[in-house]
Amino acid sequence: MAEIATIARPYAEALFKAGAAADEVQALAVVSADAQLLQLADNPKVSATLLFNVVSDVLARQQIVLSPAVTNFLRAVVDNGRIAALPEISAQLQQLVNAQSGVSDATIYSAFGIADDQLAEIVPALEKRFARRLKATVVEAPELIGGIRVVVGDEVLDTSVKARLEQMKVALTA
Repeated sequence: MAEIATIARPYAEALFKAGAAADEVQALAVVSADAQLLQLADNPKVSATLLFNVVSDVLARQQIVLSPAVTNFLRAVVDNGRIAALPEISAQLQQLVNAQSGVSDATIYSAFGIADDQLAEIVPALEKRFARRLKATVVEAPELIGGIRVVVGDEVLDTSVKARLEQMKVALTA
């Protein structure tokens, strides 16, 4: 079977060209990541129409209304048996949207939660460091002990206590 990223790429590009809302596709991705839904989708006795109706019903219960373009996209994904690819499709669509707007996703790993006012101070410094606008997401990672680890695309800035301890360990054992 083809790699999921390869399967997702044409769908994401088509959605991007159609101007589909990334938040709608993200909602689909969240719903499609459910283990029970994936199990239902893998069942050969379940028709594409039933699966489409189940996903639509779940979204309706969450008061999420899809545009006609995204509804047609969902129908195509379900008909082609690609519902498991929705999270990757959403991620690739978000990357395309970010590239067009000049924004990059940044994941900030911190040993402790970061308050909004602290984040408001950190993000401009990180934008200067990475030379681009950032859309920051904070993830708590207690194993860092202290400090932060920032991942922007394939770039990493690690100022955590854990990283510094590893550097000292390497220096002492060399």
